[in-house]
Amino acid sequence: MDFDAVFESPVGRLGIRMQGAALGQLQFLSGRYRLRPPASPQAAQVVQAVLDYFENPRHSPELAVQLTGTDFQRRVWEALRRIPSGSTLTYGALAKRLGSGARAVGNACRHNPVPIVVPCHRVVAQRGPGGFAGRRQGRLLDVKQRLLRHEGVEIPG
Repeated sequence: MDFDAVFESPVGRLGIRMQGAALGQLQFLSGRYRLRPPASPQAAQVVQAVLDYFENPRHSPELAVQLTGTDFQRRVWEALRRIPSGSTLTYGALAKRLGSGARAVGNACRHNPVPIVVPCHRVVAQRGPGGFAGRRQGRLLDVKQRLLRHEGVEIPG
């Protein structure tokens, strides 16, 4: 499936897919994807909102999103949207709020279809950053660290 826009950001190339007028997916892409201008006014709005976040980490991209997942995943994703920029929660603390387990919360974070907009990067391990997008090392974990630093949070590891 094609992306509705592919654009550069401070953390690399991003691709978005729309579900009608709502954002359905945001993916971190490699440089092999060609830049693509927004295919619709709604896609242009998403691109601008994400870029605004990179200009000002306190800007919260308030966008219409179409989140496809289990009831539990959607509960976790809604909880993530309530974590303010510059703040973090541990997987365990979020799990306690939701009456669940830390691994289940981590699994829901791993399947977040719209990172940055639904800020799963703000959920960290007890000691260190934890994982990001199902990875515990490499480029995507570096992206998580960069997003947190952008918001003024330094997590060792």
